[in-house]
Amino acid sequence: MTPSPHQPRLDSAFAQLPLVAILRGLRPEEAAPVAEALFEAGFRLIEVPLNSPEPFNSIATIRRLLPRDALVGAGTVLRSEDVGRLADLGAELVVMPHADAAVIRAAAAAGMLCTPGVATPTEAFAALDAGAAALKIFPAEMAGPPVIKAMLAVLPRGTRLLPVGGITPDTMAPFRAAGAAGFGLGSALYKPGMTADDVAGQARRFTAAWAALQAG
Repeated sequence: MTPSPHQPRLDSAFAQLPLVAILRGLRPEEAAPVAEALFEAGFRLIEVPLNSPEPFNSIATIRRLLPRDALVGAGTVLRSEDVGRLADLGAELVVMPHADAAVIRAAAAAGMLCTPGVATPTEAFAALDAGAAALKIFPAEMAGPPVIKAMLAVLPRGTRLLPVGGITPDTMAPFRAAGAAGFGLGSALYKPGMTADDVAGQARRFTAAWAALQAG
């Protein structure tokens, strides 16, 4: 399958900071200050789940605001028809809680980067075959570090696994040691009601934790 034209940008984002900001519940009027705070903290991967208020408006705002080295898109993408709407906004990321091959193929056909949610090798191989750019290990509370290590032993070399669910700065180390390429960060980074300054503070905690893992 032809790689996404955004693949070099994804590689660059992972090299800089492979942490995905999951902004569930973000409102459009909060999108600009929160996105700016994250970008200034080093984040280059940002998603707004589609079960947030007016998510397409927030995604459009963030995509217009941030430079092209940021990759922006949606999480909780459940339907193929939403992929086209995201592409029209200039979004690059399609993130899913599941591994519906039809949605993955639609994203790949649109040249977008799709990260579906998987919890088993069967789901992982099927998602990669459909065109996934990386795999979201979800929920991470159920598929812990031993599962990630075992899956990486059989998946194609270079497959990126990102645990999502309950990740905090203090819980990343064992997943990283098992081979996780990065993480999806939800309520420990952002939850409704937080100010941009609040988010900036949490973002700095995560970036410091990641830097410590790299140094160690």
